[in-house]
Amino acid sequence: MYRTIDSTPLGEVRWECFTMQYPQDAIPKPIDSAPSWMTSEHEVWYRDVHAIVKSMLANPDFKLNIDYAPLREYYSDGSRCLKDFMSGDWAWKQAVSCSSDILGETQGNIGSAFVPVILGSDKTTVSVATGSNEYYPLYVSLGNVHNSVRRAHRNAVALAAFLAIPKSARKYSGNVAYRKFRRQLFHSSISRILRSLKQFMESPDLVLCSDGYYRRVIYSLGPYIADYPEQALLACIVQGWCPTCIARVGTESDEAPAIRRSRDHTETLVSAFPLGDLWDGYGIIGDVVPFTNDFPRADIHELIAPDILHQLIKGTFKDHLVDWVEQYIYKTHGKTRGENVLTTLDRRLAVVPPFSDLRRFREGRGFKQWTGDDSKALMKIYLPSIQGIVTTDMVRAIRAFLEFCYTVRRHAHSPQTLAGLEDALSRFHRYREAFRVAGVRTKGFRLPRQHSMVHYCKRIWEFGAPNGLCSSITESKHIKAVKEPWRRSNRYEALGQMLLTNQRMDKLAMSRVYFEDRGMLTGTCLGAALATLGAFALASFKTLTALHELQLPTLCDMIRRFLFHQLNPDSDQSGAALRLTQCPAFDQQVYVHNSAEASFHAPSDPSGLEGMRREHLRATSAWRGKHPRYDCVFVNRDSSLHGLLGMDVARLKCLLSFKYQGIEYGCAAVHWYRCVGNAPDEDTGMWIVQPRMFRRTPVMSVIHIDTIVRAAHLIGVYKGSGVDLEDLEYYRSLDVFERFYVNKYIDHHAFKLLHT
Repeated sequence: MYRTIDSTPLGEVRWECFTMQYPQDAIPKPIDSAPSWMTSEHEVWYRDVHAIVKSMLANPDFKLNIDYAPLREYYSDGSRCLKDFMSGDWAWKQAVSCSSDILGETQGNIGSAFVPVILGSDKTTVSVATGSNEYYPLYVSLGNVHNSVRRAHRNAVALAAFLAIPKSARKYSGNVAYRKFRRQLFHSSISRILRSLKQFMESPDLVLCSDGYYRRVIYSLGPYIADYPEQALLACIVQGWCPTCIARVGTESDEAPAIRRSRDHTETLVSAFPLGDLWDGYGIIGDVVPFTNDFPRADIHELIAPDILHQLIKGTFKDHLVDWVEQYIYKTHGKTRGENVLTTLDRRLAVVPPFSDLRRFREGRGFKQWTGDDSKALMKIYLPSIQGIVTTDMVRAIRAFLEFCYTVRRHAHSPQTLAGLEDALSRFHRYREAFRVAGVRTKGFRLPRQHSMVHYCKRIWEFGAPNGLCSSITESKHIKAVKEPWRRSNRYEALGQMLLTNQRMDKLAMSRVYFEDRGMLTGTCLGAALATLGAFALASFKTLTALHELQLPTLCDMIRRFLFHQLNPDSDQSGAALRLTQCPAFDQQVYVHNSAEASFHAPSDPSGLEGMRREHLRATSAWRGKHPRYDCVFVNRDSSLHGLLGMDVARLKCLLSFKYQGIEYGCAAVHWYRCVGNAPDEDTGMWIVQPRMFRRTPVMSVIHIDTIVRAAHLIGVYKGSGVDLEDLEYYRSLDVFERFYVNKYIDHHAFKLLHT
């Protein structure tokens, strides 16, 4: 099998190697006394980036999801739509620059495609136990493919190289020569890897594209995906400074961008000031040359991509705000009482009702190793949990940050969403002062990852929606490109085995794409056999012989009222005012279902290429054979109104189907909730609802399942509830609390539905 895979020409870009070494004439004498990082040859394994890019451009899987030229998209109201990378202003300006500098010289080159090459790198550890096995992968992608393709990892992100990691004894970790060598090795390696592209950045390359046509192509270096330490390395700046503007993070200018850095400005400063003044006054490491200086139209300060994962989710939220809340609790209540307050917070997190794909915090925040997914899950439920534990301004600061973060992660932006982004950022800067006043941040907010937020609007105008350039894409690629190949190796000189595994996986992936494009993988053997036999599918349901089995004594009456409105759609009589004598009789067989599937368009959430997302709604007395689960839903009332002004909240009590007069009806018996007040809560920005009761009896009805928009997530209002959380199980939360927050942070689609 391996021989067959190895002989496959599809997707074949072979691995090559070059070595780099510390300048021999600079090694101190005698050489035997020099440290190993000076005398060793540092290997860099790479693949021809030009060949990788051509293979991507020819990939037929991308033919419906690729733009060969910059474009301007507009909404129906005439406002700009900033979505995929090529819809941003940076690609437009680069194409104009190419047209004037290159294509204008040769009339036959007019109309060439513009291909920005996106890069990303990040060290990763494959052995958590020892931490001694580090690899430094470099990834490459195309700015032409749509963000949804890049996020879906459909061969749109490729492993290009393993960079060298020079090792040294601890005593050299702060050595000036070692640190300079490590930085320059990084830049020189990338410059060498990209060398094959350089000639086609100034003269067009003839390339076969995914739609079967040949195009002349001009390449250019595009954004670089990296976390903050990597950004500082890329921009050749001192840690603590901004790679985009000349702001020393933590000064009074932290809330607004300072003078923007540029290649020309940096070169002018380097030529005018000594290294020490550059370091102290401008945060520039003047004796290291960025790799972008070797390529035309490339300015590293313009190419730093926004990093939602490390700057916002893991940085500002988890490492800053969550930690500040804990510090505030200890500072306010002392060690012993503070532990009790944190225990209460942990219990609040533990009893949050279940929801599809929501990670449960069984012990609260108390586990050692946090991942990006853990931080994302905590963001969804954190705000209601701290209400009443911290000050109002702290709650509002975290609310403003969450609104900023959820708005940034939209799949498409407009001037209106960017105005909302600026407003959220302004409120965050205003309310975060509460942590300074409380003594938690007495030294202010000297935090590069928080400062980066002031550049997001500008970067969105330049690069489109930032969720297509997030480091979560490269983090996920680590699993397939580094960690799984390492686990398949025998651990002895594993890199060579990892390179072979990656090459074989690329060949298999590309073969599958070409086979599918030629219709060779349509259907399956099992599907063909079932079609021959007359296959059928069974839905999971239970036949109800007696309606009292559901413990809904009025179910039959509710079905009759439901049928009246189905048979009389123009009637304006409410179900509560309708007399049963007006309703049709019903004695048909009823089928009860444990779940239903809702499908809706949610491109900002993990979804298919076209943005469709599926979630399951549960209504069962024994979910997974254990405890009951009855989910909540949004029910459409008026599609012309936004949020809960046009929807109602209800809790499923039963999912059922039946036939009446030859028509099959899919229905749900629901317990209605009503809004508390006419607007969302001022502190959290979330609506508050409570169950509707009439003479201590739940207000219920049967509705058509088509009126359900999607699932809703409710979290109990802990403040002032008097509910004992000690022995409360999470699946009983919806039965115990009297009032609930309608959680708009459960996912991006819910945020879009409910955010005002």
